[in-house]
Amino acid sequence: MTRIFTKGFSYRHHQVDEIRLSMRVVEEAGSSVKQVLRVLSSNRKGLTEDDAQSRLKKYGKNVVSHEKPLIWYYQLFQAFNNPFIYILLGLAIVSFFTEEMEATIILTVMIVVSGVLRFVQEYRSTQAAERLKAMVSTTATVMRRDRLDLPGKRRELPIEELVPGDIIYLTAGDMIPADVRLVSSKDLFVSQAVLTGESLPIEKYDTLGSIVEKNANVIVHDQVSFLDTPTICFMGTNIISGIAVAIVVATGDRTYFGSLAKHIVGKQTITSFDQGINGVTWLLISFMAVMVPIVFLINGIAKGNWVDAFFFAISVAVGLTPEMLPMIVTANLARGAVVMSKQKVIIKHLNAIQSFGAMDVLCTDKTGTLTQDKIILERHLDIQGDPDETALKYGYLNSYYQTGLKNLLDVAVLENVELNSQFRPAADYRKVDEIPFDFIRRRMSVVVEEQGSTTPQTHTLICKGAVEEIFDICSHAKYLDKIIPIDEFVRKNGMGVNHILNQEGFRVIAVAYKEIPIPQDNIPNYSAKDECNLTLVGYLAFLDPPKDSASAAIKALQEHGVTVKIITGDNDVVTRKICREVDLHVHHILLGSELEELSDEQLADLVETTTVFAKMSPLQKARIIRILRQKGHTVGYMGDGINDAAALRDADVGISVDTAVDIAKESADIILLEKNLMVLEQGVIEGRRTFGNILKYLNMTASSNFGNVFSVMGASAFLPFLPMQPIQLLIQNLLYDISQITIPFDNVDPEFLKKPQKWKVPHIGRFMIFIGPVSSIFDFATYTLMWFVFDANTTASSDIQLFNSGWFIEGLISQTLIIHMIRTARWPFFQSTAALPVILLTVIIMAMGIFIPFTPLGTALGMVPLPMSYFPWLVAILTCYCLLTQLIKLWYIRKFKMWL
Repeated sequence: MTRIFTKGFSYRHHQVDEIRLSMRVVEEAGSSVKQVLRVLSSNRKGLTEDDAQSRLKKYGKNVVSHEKPLIWYYQLFQAFNNPFIYILLGLAIVSFFTEEMEATIILTVMIVVSGVLRFVQEYRSTQAAERLKAMVSTTATVMRRDRLDLPGKRRELPIEELVPGDIIYLTAGDMIPADVRLVSSKDLFVSQAVLTGESLPIEKYDTLGSIVEKNANVIVHDQVSFLDTPTICFMGTNIISGIAVAIVVATGDRTYFGSLAKHIVGKQTITSFDQGINGVTWLLISFMAVMVPIVFLINGIAKGNWVDAFFFAISVAVGLTPEMLPMIVTANLARGAVVMSKQKVIIKHLNAIQSFGAMDVLCTDKTGTLTQDKIILERHLDIQGDPDETALKYGYLNSYYQTGLKNLLDVAVLENVELNSQFRPAADYRKVDEIPFDFIRRRMSVVVEEQGSTTPQTHTLICKGAVEEIFDICSHAKYLDKIIPIDEFVRKNGMGVNHILNQEGFRVIAVAYKEIPIPQDNIPNYSAKDECNLTLVGYLAFLDPPKDSASAAIKALQEHGVTVKIITGDNDVVTRKICREVDLHVHHILLGSELEELSDEQLADLVETTTVFAKMSPLQKARIIRILRQKGHTVGYMGDGINDAAALRDADVGISVDTAVDIAKESADIILLEKNLMVLEQGVIEGRRTFGNILKYLNMTASSNFGNVFSVMGASAFLPFLPMQPIQLLIQNLLYDISQITIPFDNVDPEFLKKPQKWKVPHIGRFMIFIGPVSSIFDFATYTLMWFVFDANTTASSDIQLFNSGWFIEGLISQTLIIHMIRTARWPFFQSTAALPVILLTVIIMAMGIFIPFTPLGTALGMVPLPMSYFPWLVAILTCYCLLTQLIKLWYIRKFKMWL
């Protein structure tokens, strides 16, 4: 019910002694409700608004310590916190103390440009993320009063505004928004997995010692664990079933969860995206650690000037440093989040974008994704399948009086009666009690009493739910105003009616009732054990038509390499019918009852070929997700109900919708503002586009840097002077880095978007080794050109400057051109053209490289203007370079079946 949920967090008993916790709620667990209300200066009618506001000022907002956006100046500092910046900083410090001021200035500029650009991108993305998160609202139902003399009214308030003393109402699907003491409850089961790691829910009730007794006067002190104390609920846990009224005892960091959260802020699980980035980082650092010393030794030995060799090695180290990597990654993810927000997709965690693009299996329920999520009550029938008002009457009473989580079936029943029927059954009955729905029983009941009788003798228990479960608790059936026993023939006939309706695409629930004599000696208290020996009255048949876009969406996802699997609690017959209508081929259907009989190894063999998993419980859904991940799939799960929370947490990408229950939204990585598979398909494409542009930068940088080092080593071994001065090499690297800034805005080839994309760190190393040396061939050609054609072959200053200028221009342009060669598996410029910002910036950088030797800056850097006869040779070299790179590319793709 708030943004306090932390994935992967588990409670450990030894932490209890280590962490100083606010145990206020535990202290109140043994107090009566009256005592708690008195201590908190509260009232069952709720706090007044003025009182609540004063308490809000006193206690602060109901939020726990969490990863808040960094203050801008700290975020600026963090922008410089990465290994590559440290390498550049170390080189700059060495240059400063050795009085190489030009190198120091260039290195400082590179550090500042990289850090500032990363800061700008991260700051913008942080602000955008906060605005997007604010769109996903979570509220609590609170009793408040305008004045003391007025009755309380239920209000939906943001959970941040809850204060100690508030009276709140809880129902299935809610997350507990604070540490609370129960005032009243009914069949309340709470999952405390977020605190204990225990997946099975435990029952909570407003009486410490007894479930039967419904007052809070029994005190028990010998609890094994305060988390199991039945009268209190803790922030962050969630309600599986039942209803409750509670009083807020502690909020924010004074809660148990808040005490723990203060100690885990910042300790986030490393995602697959982070692991991939770390792998690439250390691959490049390892490469630098090997190559730079080799360059240093070769130059020192060959030239005999170890000082020059040292500074040239520093320049090479700078050239090998992908200092723009953090900025490029952040810019890509931020742009992806903004683009997806325009498509009604809210990214809660930026790194989830890459996982979205890597997703190759999407698991989802059918309701609302394949279907219109607008369920209509089409038929109300007796046990023989004939139209009958009795089933509608009892079904309406059940839906009308239940206070739990009203689903779409309840809404359809209420709308049908209120819009199309003349009778008003609710006017003739009053509610006595309720037995809420849970996912184990798959049914719920209300107990009503007929109005008008001065001394009613019986209560009527009305139960509706899944057909099989209702049959199991019925001993009789009502047919043509007669009560008949349910024998095997009646059961078989009734299940046959249900099967026929399912085949026609109807979702069917059964309705039954039982008259119960009112006990005279105590207050009635009904529970699930009273759901027995009922009389079946008939069925309600609902239709949820398939969405017009579902078929196209499934086809689009499949074309992009995403397999769609349906995991539903609904029955297999209806699900198969819907799948057939939306052109989703059903290879195999597995039922929940069958899954229970399978080991993980056996299930692993079935998950690949099974399209529909029907009649699944929440834990079974999560188990399927885990098995799919173990099989090597990147799994997305889309769900919006409380029964989806476990699966959402276990999936690589948890996807929910803004209208989902609180626990589902908190468990998800991505929130859709529109429950539509087409939106998912667009998100998948954007995730792949984002990741593709990150891979472009990595491959460009790795291969280009490797080629430069290869060229430098060759020149160092055979030339009597340095092929380029350290300061010139630094300027070249700076310009090349700037040319890559627009990569996040580049286009990505359609074939790259067709299939899921994952990190392949070894591929980057292989790419670097195969593609990098291609540029060295033409660097050597430039050396030959300058040495033999332009006679820059002596150690005279003018010859060295001419040679340096020639390689500076060729080296910069070839590096910049490689952006266009590597960015696509196609023929660049003809079959695939870069985005306009990429084209403009690369053209500008190449033009600057050509003109620098002709400017005073070039003179200051030790360069001289080149003769015009140089440029036809330059065009020929660059043309051959592009053609050979393309041929190597085609060979590489044929051999390794991939490019980026």
